[in-house]
Formats: sequence, structure tokens, C-alpha cells
Amino acid sequence: MDMGLDISWKSLNKNKEELCGDTVAQIQTDDADILILSDGMGSGVKANILSTLTTKIMGTMLKNGATIEECVTTIASTLPVCQTRQVAYSTFSILKIFKNGEASLIEYDNPAAIIVRDGKVLNPSFTVKEVEGKIIRDHRFRVQYGDYYVMMSDGVVHAGVGSAFCFGWGREKVSEFVAKACQTGVSAPRLMSLISEECYRLYNGEPGDDTTVIVAKVIEPKVVSLFTGPPVSFDDDETVMKDFMAPSGKKIVCGGTSSSIVARYLGKKIKVSLVYYDPEIPPTAEIEGIDLVTEGVLTLNRTVHMLEAYNSGQVDETFFESLYAENGAARLARILIEDCTRLNLFVGQAMNPAHQAAGLPFDLSIRQRLVSQMIDACRKMGKEVTVKYY
Repeated sequence: MDMGLDISWKSLNKNKEELCGDTVAQIQTDDADILILSDGMGSGVKANILSTLTTKIMGTMLKNGATIEECVTTIASTLPVCQTRQVAYSTFSILKIFKNGEASLIEYDNPAAIIVRDGKVLNPSFTVKEVEGKIIRDHRFRVQYGDYYVMMSDGVVHAGVGSAFCFGWGREKVSEFVAKACQTGVSAPRLMSLISEECYRLYNGEPGDDTTVIVAKVIEPKVVSLFTGPPVSFDDDETVMKDFMAPSGKKIVCGGTSSSIVARYLGKKIKVSLVYYDPEIPPTAEIEGIDLVTEGVLTLNRTVHMLEAYNSGQVDETFFESLYAENGAARLARILIEDCTRLNLFVGQAMNPAHQAAGLPFDLSIRQRLVSQMIDACRKMGKEVTVKYY
């Protein structure tokens, strides 16, 4: 099954806590994508240590082919014991989606994940087994394009307890909220933000527990190819253009000289817009056959800042307002966040005197730094990234 995953998550710290007691890990192997959510007992530093150890140990073991029984046994014997309750305690959920479309969902003491298909909540059958005294739910199923998988810590179902709801939001009401949002075909980042914002609202801005939401949406692979910077040698223009145009998917060009190379190779004209949607970001342009044409360094810099804000969890309605702006940086960031599973970068290494301090090598130039930051940010989002230099 040729598929991609649109994945997003966010945590809200318990009110007045600097550290979150929930931890998320995303692991990619040759045959599967793995998402782990762990909720450490209590809150603050101790809970953060417990959940971090759980995700790190499980992630490493699962990546190396260990079974869930081996993981749970190791966790039980490794985690520190709470001096108050005399137990080593950390809940977890593990979603493993294989490249062939098979999937498994393993859950221990976390709220049951919500699975939405065709706008309706599914309740797949599961087996129950006991490992080291812990009752584990084990679901096995096949994924389909358009499926949503929502994993959460108990801070989500407890949202609004004692105020909006006597006993909290509850999984049933959360499921109704999620199913309604999914009927619009919403992206994983947008759905994650909607759930997180609703939790924050129900807590009246003061979360009573660590609250984490993970959303994974099964989508068809979305390939994006981005070309920026002219090659060192003029003779390589045709080579980079053949490489750049070869993959399927969206085509993006960043930079004036780069745009000229593309237009010349395609035999097309560059139509430059004179509309400044943002005074700090130069207007975009158009080249027939190219999906997005932008200025170079200023646009890339703003884009990288938006990607890093997204990865740091600064995702709220204000962020999405900026993401859906019309300037070139917002359009580029939106594609990379919501419409890309694989990014192919084609980067020319010719020096630009305006961006190059005297004596600095290319890898310290502004453009190269931005490219490196973009690569790191996209990989943190779970995108597959390749890069070629010319």
C-alpha cells in the first residue's frame, strides 16, 4: 500500500508546571511508522522522567524488533518506584502502521484511541492480555486512505471536570467532537489544534492535568520538490533542472536567479506579482508548470521560523491565521506542514555576494543555514527528506 502519514501532536502542561508529564515519540523504521504516547504518574519533573524513560526504552526496543511483551517487562523492571505509591507507573499507547497497510494499536491505561473512517467513529475488536501484571489492549486492523487516529492522555477526557462537565469531557463527547471535525477532511495539524484548543477552553485556561493529543491521518504520498540557489557551474543548470523536474508532485522554486534558470529551461516567462501581502516578505511570481515561485532568503527565513514554531508546539488559532496568509513564506510553510510527506531539495552552492560574509565557506552562508534548518524541521515533523547539492 503506497501511503503517507500526516502526523501532529501537542501537549498542554498542567497549570503552574514547567515540565509536561506526557511524552511523545515518533520512530520510523524500514517497514513501519511508530507513534508512542506515555503519561507519567503525577505531574512535573517526576512524571516527565517516567514518561520520557518509557518512550525512550520502548522506542529503542521496538525499532530493534522487540515484542510488546519484552518492552513491558523491561519497563516494569527499569522505571523508578514511586516512594508514595510503591509502584513504577507510566501508561502508554503505541500505534504502529506498517508500509503494507497493516496496523497495531497497543494501549495500557491511557484513554482508548479514537479511530474515524468516513466521518464515523470505529470501534475495532481487540484482545486483552496480561503482561507483568499489566492489562494490555491489543488492536490489529488494516488502514485506509482518509483514516484518522487520535491518541490522547487522560488530561483530554478530564477536561472541564467540575465546571463545564461534572466528570470531564469524556471519551464519548471527545469522539463526537473529533468525528464532526473529520467530516470536513481536516488536516492532522488542524484537527490536533482544534482538540487542544477545546481542552484549553474547557479547563478555563488552567489545565488541571497534563494534556496531550496526537493525530495521525493516512494519506496518499505527497511529494514536494524545492529548488533554491544556482549551481556553482553554469554547465550544471541543465543537470539540476532535469533532476528537479523528474519527481512527481509539487514544484517550488525559491530565489530570483533560481527562477530565471527554471524559466529558461522550461521556455516560459516569469510573471511577477506586485502585491505585497506582507511588507516583510517579497511578492511571489508565476512560472507555468511550477506550483510556487518565491523570493529566496527572506522567504526561506520566515518559513523556517514558522516550521520551528510548529515543532515547538506553538500551534493555536493565531498560528493557523499566519499559516493561511497569502504571502510566499506562509504558502511554502503550509505546503510543507499540511501537504507534504516527502521533500526533495535541490540546492545550488554558488555564492551570493549579498549573503556571503568575506572568507566564510558555503556551509556557513545564510542560504545553506536556512536549508539545513528546513531539513531538521521537516524531519522532526516526520517528513522524509532528501537533498542534492550542485
